[in-house]
Amino acid sequence: MDTVDSRLWTEVTDPAKLREIVGTPMSRAAEKERFRLHPRDLEWLAASPYVVVATTDAEGNCDASPKGDPPGIVHVLDDTTVAIPERKGNRRVDGYMNVLANPHVGLLSVLPGRRETLRINGRARVVSDAPFFEDMVVKGHKPILALVVEIDTIFYHCGKASMRSGIWNPETWDPDALPSQAQLVKETQVVAETVEQLDEYYGETYRKQLY
Repeated sequence: MDTVDSRLWTEVTDPAKLREIVGTPMSRAAEKERFRLHPRDLEWLAASPYVVVATTDAEGNCDASPKGDPPGIVHVLDDTTVAIPERKGNRRVDGYMNVLANPHVGLLSVLPGRRETLRINGRARVVSDAPFFEDMVVKGHKPILALVVEIDTIFYHCGKASMRSGIWNPETWDPDALPSQAQLVKETQVVAETVEQLDEYYGETYRKQLY
């Protein structure tokens, strides 16, 4: 792969220039932010099984972590507070470490097949136990942690990105465009296991360890 020569780029560093290029948002887009959950938001969150949590540490280093569970993964505590359960995983806790240093987070709630997304920005706390953990039991297991987010802003993001990508159109899907996860891990990481052993781990063993 050739080295990128950034001297050939035209970089935008001035807010006024950025606005000149992009233009002014229509009033519907500029004014769509809300500060508490609407009844329709509750319906969306109850139906959504997948959310991406974006965090930043004290130095500005970013992380975006996907979270998945049965529908309702974003648990509503009240009209300005939600909680996201943490299940067993790889134990890196990059996002949680970030929150301990910088509480500001962004959430992107996804409803499969729906081209729009629901965005929530707010301030988070890492909680190890609370009465509401009982409401997030799945297959007999309480979450090991929860990320509690106090909402600053919430709004629906338009579906143009989904439409451009065709993400929900099965005709665009090509899961075999890359080798298996086992092969990717073997090629990109230093691991002692064989591809066959990794195949087993990312197959039935993986499914048994979800909760």
